[in-house]
Amino acid sequence: MASFPDSRPDPDELLDRLRGEEEKARRGRLRIYFGASAGVGKTYAMLSAAQRERKAGRDVLVGVVETHGRSETLELLAGLEQLPLREVAYRGRTLKEFDLDAALARKPAVLLVDELAHSNVEGSRHAKRWQDVHELLEAGIDVWSAVNVQHLESLNGTVGAITGIRVHETVPDTVLDGADEIILVDVTPDELMARLKAGKVYMPQQAERAAQNFFRKGNLIALREIALRRTAEHVEDDVRSYRVEKSITPVWNTEGAILACIGPREGAEQTVRTAARLAGQLNVRWHAAYVETPRLQLLEVASRDRILAVIQLAEELGAATAVLTGGDAAAALVAQAQQLNCATLVVGRPQLPGWRALWSGPSMTRRLAMLAPTLDIVEVGHADSARRLARAVQRSAEEDEAAAWRGKLAGYGWAAAASAVITVLAHPLLNFFDLANIVMLFLLGTVLVALKFGRGPAALAAFLNVAAFDYFFVAPRLSFAVSDVQYLVTFGVMLVVGLLTGQLTAGLRFQARIAASRERRAQSLFELTRDLSAALLSEQVVELGEAAAQRNFGGQALVLATDGHDQLLPPVKPPADFDASVADWVFRNEQPAGLATATLSAQAWHYLPLKAPMRVRGVLAVKPAQARWLLIPEQVQQLETLARQVAIALERVHYVDVAQQAVVQMESEKLRNMLLAAISHDVRTPLTALIGLADSLQRTAPPLSDEQSQAARAIAGEARHLSALVNNLLDMARLQSGAVNLRSDWQSVEEIVGSAIRQAQHALAGRAVVTSLPTDLPLVEFDAALMERVLVNLLENAAKYGQPPIEVRAEVTDTALLLTVRDHGPGLPAALKGREQELFEKFTRGEAESATPGVGLGLAICQAVVQAHRGQITAASLPQAAGGGAEFSITLPRRPPPQGLPETA
Repeated sequence: MASFPDSRPDPDELLDRLRGEEEKARRGRLRIYFGASAGVGKTYAMLSAAQRERKAGRDVLVGVVETHGRSETLELLAGLEQLPLREVAYRGRTLKEFDLDAALARKPAVLLVDELAHSNVEGSRHAKRWQDVHELLEAGIDVWSAVNVQHLESLNGTVGAITGIRVHETVPDTVLDGADEIILVDVTPDELMARLKAGKVYMPQQAERAAQNFFRKGNLIALREIALRRTAEHVEDDVRSYRVEKSITPVWNTEGAILACIGPREGAEQTVRTAARLAGQLNVRWHAAYVETPRLQLLEVASRDRILAVIQLAEELGAATAVLTGGDAAAALVAQAQQLNCATLVVGRPQLPGWRALWSGPSMTRRLAMLAPTLDIVEVGHADSARRLARAVQRSAEEDEAAAWRGKLAGYGWAAAASAVITVLAHPLLNFFDLANIVMLFLLGTVLVALKFGRGPAALAAFLNVAAFDYFFVAPRLSFAVSDVQYLVTFGVMLVVGLLTGQLTAGLRFQARIAASRERRAQSLFELTRDLSAALLSEQVVELGEAAAQRNFGGQALVLATDGHDQLLPPVKPPADFDASVADWVFRNEQPAGLATATLSAQAWHYLPLKAPMRVRGVLAVKPAQARWLLIPEQVQQLETLARQVAIALERVHYVDVAQQAVVQMESEKLRNMLLAAISHDVRTPLTALIGLADSLQRTAPPLSDEQSQAARAIAGEARHLSALVNNLLDMARLQSGAVNLRSDWQSVEEIVGSAIRQAQHALAGRAVVTSLPTDLPLVEFDAALMERVLVNLLENAAKYGQPPIEVRAEVTDTALLLTVRDHGPGLPAALKGREQELFEKFTRGEAESATPGVGLGLAICQAVVQAHRGQITAASLPQAAGGGAEFSITLPRRPPPQGLPETA
């Protein structure tokens, strides 16, 4: 009798659905106008719909719309309220951007935000406009936007390969997938090219370049196909969600998905190959399923391994596989097809002789047709010349035969023993009970055997019990002869009832065992997740992961984490058959290898990468108690889920360590800055007095002797060096604490350069300084005192480590001021080649051991000041052909002076 699946809704699914509906009701709805390329009319369609909504009385607000100068689009803005754009200063220019805060404060019913892939100006709250849209949706505002197919992240490389043009602004696919509505705006390539020539897409100069590059007909055809397919995928997801929401079981043949039905007999691989070929020809998704019934559990190990090899073949050919359980294979396959919305079933043709076909009943094809008359069924013929699949897990024939015989004989032996035990126990009761009660004892024994050992032993127990009852309890005893013909009916009923109860009990045992197995897997994952959530060290995560893998798969398990340099840590005491090189390959290639895989399958261990959301965090190696477990899809999913949980826990622990280190570094930096400021303030006053006293000694009367005068000058010089160091410490402390406010004003570059050279005269000690400053240098906006300090530090650095002459150059462009300080010495240290920016780190010196005084703060101060001006400072060694030496370049953004100020100094 067919057993149909329970169609009642799952309470957990209902709760999740209710929560999802509440979330949707709270959030705004996202509508995306989707097109193959610019010019198809996305913005025009969006504004047309906005006009209709406005006339219907809805509160519609235009947040930002890019018309690209198209008159037809501009006309549609008439009558629509527009949100003023905010002005943002960026690199000497003023840009207009979407005002997110104003939109949140206004909170319209519908907000139009064009160009979903747009990158916001640096310094905005979000880097991308789609992130602005996400915040608007969370605030309960309906948002309409537009995007082209080339801006989808997953299609970026594909579109680039087709068009030869790299698109830098992208949108995550999850944004499109999460949209409540997608409206495809589509035109033919010929019509789009006609629009381009008519100037309805770009201006004439841009249109000519676009026609030669992006807007070629072949590109437009390919992009149109991709856009149509991407929209169809979204609609397919909508159909599937609607079917689940409304609990619709009949299959809707909207996409033609295929389900390959894997059978237990030889030749099932041909069914899989045919299904894969059909799916490729029709360009549809396909699935493969095998139903394990209680009868199929009795198959020999070799047959079960062959089935698992077929399932693995289906996975390699791109199918989503599943191993189902149930008493009726046809009913389970129909339920699976309805759940997956598969309109076509591919089954193997039975290869049974006529008498066996009559005995076995209706074929699988006929049963499927009776249960699901609306499904298409394709029967696959047998291929005698097809390649036989090799076992995914190799075992000897002797091992298979021994394992099979051990499993069979144990159950049948216990069935015979149970019949004998019941006969012995019931014999003394014959004088106290009727024969009908004795029959009940034998039936009870059949039920117990079925409950423990399954169908085959239960059937044997039923026959043995009838024979024992006839021989020992029915007159004449100790003989199979029957004195009363009525006992023949008793024997028949007893046999039938024993067989039926045994079969039913074995089926219930099978279902209970499957449910218990699933319960154990779910409980194991729950316990692992609970324990991992409390782990604070990577060692704890490793220990928990290994214990969980051993509980689920037996055998041995190892979790290999990474060190601080993102290198895989080998186990301290690796097992003899463990191969660290395979684990390293898995870690670097992010693919499983070893046992039950297509890569290095001769290995005794199965290696799986621990993939976390950000990166691979290690490798899970498992040597299961039974290698064939790794071929069962449910077990593989269990292992992958376990690995995923361990990887996420390792990544969480890693970022906890990173956060703790950041807090420690911040506190250390804060304490160091406080100490530097305190020490510098306390030392500054005595140093000033020491310099003054040393200068006074040199001017005392009577004059000092030569030795005394030299000592006074040395005291003054060292005091000045120490004073400069203290000033650097103070400046660095102020810059790090953020206590420095720029006092920017329009300054003359020549005056700053001259003042810096005068301030550095003592450090220059007479070295020549050559300036190259154009006479028409304009005024530039910066903090004069801080920029003078930068130039003084660079001049002192050139005097310490370089050779004269020292050159100072300045030049301007429309958007920047470039200042260069160069010497003619040996240049930067060779050890810093390619890492020149490290010179600008605090307490970093070009030469670790040097007689030149300094602690490595001068260049760090230069970088801090320049970055405060939103500029950039770099260092480089010049080749000997150009005179050699080190060159430091400062680039500051500039803008034209305001009206009323002279253009030049």
